[in-house]
Amino acid sequence: MQAYQTVLWSVLVVLGAFPLAALAQAASASAAAAQTVATTEGEVRRLDKMLGTLTIRHGEIRNLDMPPMSMVFTARDKAQLDAMSVGDRIRFVATNENGKFIASEIDVVR
Repeated sequence: MQAYQTVLWSVLVVLGAFPLAALAQAASASAAAAQTVATTEGEVRRLDKMLGTLTIRHGEIRNLDMPPMSMVFTARDKAQLDAMSVGDRIRFVATNENGKFIASEIDVVR
């Protein structure tokens, strides 16, 4: 009898886990969609390819609640700096990671 109860309990646990796994996956997908950050437009004012930084005169950065200004960002991918020059108009994603402002997904607008 105890073996029967153990098997029955195992089946119920497994069957109950499937809906929970589906809910967890759906919640994860919606959270990822909510974290999608809009791009910001700006102009490259200064580049330091050795340090991997760029000074950008940018518009409002809504996800950081930041008004338009000029400031220094660290490029997430320093190789992207090779494709730009001072004066280029760019679109980028700005994030604040532990007090360090990061520019990623940088695209030069031609």
